[in-house]
Amino acid sequence: MRRIYTAETLPDAHLVVGLLAQAGIAAKVFNENAQGGVGEIPFTHTWPEVWLENEDDAERAHEVIRTLERGGTNQQVECRKCGESNPDNFEICWNCGVTIES
Repeated sequence: MRRIYTAETLPDAHLVVGLLAQAGIAAKVFNENAQGGVGEIPFTHTWPEVWLENEDDAERAHEVIRTLERGGTNQQVECRKCGESNPDNFEICWNCGVTIES
């Protein structure tokens, strides 16, 4: 296992784990319950960490994280029904509610 990311919040750590899973990369969150140690240990030691299950996935994982930190892909997908532009990670058109096909 290898630590790949340290998040300031638990939701951020789970977001990274979810994005890695979408890319086929297995990862786990550690320090989920460490916030209770704040004051006893430095607060940065209680931040949630994302660890890869397979160290060979490190380069691909770094690319996923870099894309997240840059603000995503910013690619758009056009709805087949109404023609509205939607972010590529939407599964349902925000305008008409039709399922978007990738």
